[in-house]
Amino acid sequence: MDPRRDTPSTGTPGEPQRLLGLIADLREHCRWTAALTHASLVRYLVEESYELLEAIETGQDEDELRGELADVLYQLVLHAQIASERGAFDFTDIAGHLSEKMIRRNTHIFHPDGSLRGEFPDSIEEIIASWDAAKRAENPGRTDPFSSLPRHLPALALADKALERAERWRAGNDDGARPAVPDAPAPTPAPEPPAMRIPGTEAELGELLFGIVAAARERGLDAERSLRTAVVHYMTGAQPTSPQAPGTR
Repeated sequence: MDPRRDTPSTGTPGEPQRLLGLIADLREHCRWTAALTHASLVRYLVEESYELLEAIETGQDEDELRGELADVLYQLVLHAQIASERGAFDFTDIAGHLSEKMIRRNTHIFHPDGSLRGEFPDSIEEIIASWDAAKRAENPGRTDPFSSLPRHLPALALADKALERAERWRAGNDDGARPAVPDAPAPTPAPEPPAMRIPGTEAELGELLFGIVAAARERGLDAERSLRTAVVHYMTGAQPTSPQAPGTR
């Protein structure tokens, strides 16, 4: 029993292997499950991930959270089984890959053999610097901080991650050895209202963003596409364009 838990686990040590076996049996004997592919599972992975997100953000009880985590795990195990059937890798390979990555990336916690260090950094800044240095060591010839950033992220998340990547890239480029990244665009006051007050809370920020989306909709503009296009221009260094609204010339 984990000493941090108030109640004992309801599972057994062999439960993970039992799950892998059940999924393998489903793939072999259930025609619907057997027809699934990595591509056809994408919609379910997205759906289950959003359901887990909702359970977390709405403060659902532990049983509900456990169930949503199980639904996401089901997707991961299915992908692993599909890969295993074509001889690529299996769930054990995935777990091993993740373990090695955690050791490699968290040099402030682990020695290269996975054993714990004798002391650990106290500040978040030290931890982030250590993590970033470990990532740079994995790919010292990397010249683009945005290369691994998924372009299909929601536009707001993409904008936030792009700016974060750029900030951390600059922090690790004091010697100027790597290509520079563009500065973030300066905030531009909106024409309506004349003076825009910077929100002080996430609730106020949400109201402001919602108002911008509503105003864009009134003008026939796609807020999601507009922001995504601006972020892509920022990441690629391209000059922004002004696409016309639908139905205009």
